[in-house]
Amino acid sequence: MNQTYPRSFSHIGISVPDVEKAVEFYTKVMGWYTIMEPTLITEDDSPIGEMCTEVFGEKWEKFKIAHLSTGDRIGVEIFEFKNQEKPEDNFEYWKTGIFHFCVQDPDVEGLAERIVEAGGKKRMQAPRYYYPGEKPYRMIYMEDPFGNILEIYSHSYELIYSAGAY
Repeated sequence: MNQTYPRSFSHIGISVPDVEKAVEFYTKVMGWYTIMEPTLITEDDSPIGEMCTEVFGEKWEKFKIAHLSTGDRIGVEIFEFKNQEKPEDNFEYWKTGIFHFCVQDPDVEGLAERIVEAGGKKRMQAPRYYYPGEKPYRMIYMEDPFGNILEIYSHSYELIYSAGAY
C-alpha cells in the first residue's frame, strides 16, 4: 500500500565533543531525561558494530553515545565521535543539511538565559515577536555550549504558522 500520511518525528542525533557534558547540559538546562547513560560503542562484529560500519563505513573505531528524551517523547541521541571537530562557526545555513532544531518553552527569555549561563550563546540579541502587539508568539536562535544551533519557540509550530507568520 502506497499511502501518504504525516509521519511522527522519532529522534534526532547531535554530535558533541564531550557526551557527558552534553548529557549534563541537556538534562539540567532543557529538562530532558536520560534513557541510556553514555556508552562506548566499538567497531567489531557485534550487531551494533556491524550496523555502525554500514552507516559510517570502515575504520570509525569507536564513539560514545547517550540516549535522552524530550517532554513530548522525542528521542535525542548524543554522539561523541573519535576526532570530533568543533567548527569555528557551526551556522552554515546555506549548506544542504539540518542547520538547527527547535524546542518549545513559554518562557523563551528564561530558557535563553539558562542556556547562556550554561555556556551557550544567543544568536539574536533578544526574542522576536511574530505578530508584535497582537499575539505573544516569540522565538530566538541560540547555540548550545557545543556549537549546535537551536531555536526556542514560545508556542507550537502549528499555532505560530496557522495564520501565516509573514
